[in-house]
Amino acid sequence: MGGFFGTIEVKDCVNDLFYGTDYNSHLGTKRAGLATFDKEKGFARSIHSLERDYFRSRFEGELDNFVGHSGIGVISDTDPQPILINSHLGRYAVVTVAKINNIREIAQSLLEKRMHFSEMSANNINPTELIALLINTGDSFVDGINRVYRMVKGSCSMLILTEDGIIAARDALGRTPIVIGQKEEGFAVTSETTALPNLDFKTLRDVGPGEIVRLRADGIEQLQKPFSRCQICSFLWVYYGFPASDYEGVNTEYVREVAGKVMGEEDPTEVDCVCGVPDSGVGTALGYAEGHHIPYKRAVLKYTPTWPRSFTPGNQSRRNLVAKMKLIPNEAILKGQRVVFCDDSIVRGTQLKDNVRTFFDKGATEVHARISCPPLVYSCPFIGFTASKSDLELITRRIIQDFEGDPNKDLEKYATTDSPQYNRMVEEIGKRLGLTSVKFNKVETLIQAIGLPKERVCTHCFDGSSYFFDPKDEEKAE
Repeated sequence: MGGFFGTIEVKDCVNDLFYGTDYNSHLGTKRAGLATFDKEKGFARSIHSLERDYFRSRFEGELDNFVGHSGIGVISDTDPQPILINSHLGRYAVVTVAKINNIREIAQSLLEKRMHFSEMSANNINPTELIALLINTGDSFVDGINRVYRMVKGSCSMLILTEDGIIAARDALGRTPIVIGQKEEGFAVTSETTALPNLDFKTLRDVGPGEIVRLRADGIEQLQKPFSRCQICSFLWVYYGFPASDYEGVNTEYVREVAGKVMGEEDPTEVDCVCGVPDSGVGTALGYAEGHHIPYKRAVLKYTPTWPRSFTPGNQSRRNLVAKMKLIPNEAILKGQRVVFCDDSIVRGTQLKDNVRTFFDKGATEVHARISCPPLVYSCPFIGFTASKSDLELITRRIIQDFEGDPNKDLEKYATTDSPQYNRMVEEIGKRLGLTSVKFNKVETLIQAIGLPKERVCTHCFDGSSYFFDPKDEEKAE
């Protein structure tokens, strides 16, 4: 995934930039970077790996190297950034939250125009540099950003630090969020509203899909109005959004609790207690406890001193080990109990299967799973929220292949809540994971909890209903 933070103020902004960027740390584990601009000293930039350390420890010792009233920072789960660019548009730094499915095709078209890439590693193109080169093909920043919107198949939101303020441009369909905060000294712009209150910023508004704004310390200039269509990712509320954050004005923890309460009310299963798999399953479990009228108990705990973040390594064997190491079952709570565990999702099922075995070993008499989102039947072409490289890494697709001999057959039927195919698939998931029972949240319940119109929320991974941006969508919202 990834997240970013930028600020521009009438005073030195480095402390706000540092801590604001850190509040996006739950969104990525690979790279982080900061860039500032000072009228006398120009641009300063630093990039570090986060694969063996945390953001604050990597950057705290070099903060004195940064000066300026404006800056941008990023936590990236993909490429090293920010990228510093010198072009006909001027000198600037850029950070992105992006997934580019056609990166090779775009790169080839740029190479044919005699443009070149410098940020190459292991023969991989840096996506943020690709975005910068596309911007440079425009006559202005707005023109260049619209070229990004038209060419990228996937999604891209960005912050551009210029000599004249910070330009924020949200993905053309609003798949990833950008929110603006304000205080007396200036403005901030970020992926997470969580980054704002402790730095004394008040949430001002969301940047709209395809909207482009320029922030200066004394005000905001709208460079392009929002597009009319929106497809904000529903997984913000299910999984990778921080509980205190709001997207489109809707709080993450609120959505999880509301959806969990509905699940609890509708579930006839007799159980003794419910527990959330930390961290993203906790809100759903609290709602389930209220709706099902059973106690919430901490039957499994996350070892936060050394495993504070929710994201895990890309290497699958290491991912499995980390998933096991960070969760500690509480035998005193589990023993002799019929327990419901609420988790955010089931992707491969490997982690949950190991947990279920452990819960039974610790004395649970029944282990039920209640999942915050519907079954993941389709992989996501828009946002990198899992490390899956193939549809067959999804447990649903493997089951469909075993049932049908073709992992792509009758997907619409398998994705339809309570269809015969859906019910058979869900029952098989429970069997393969060793669960007493498993139930998934309905897509209808999730949308109801979010409270936005279905057509403005992307639920592609559940029902395949979404679409790529079409240049025709450039019709502006009134």
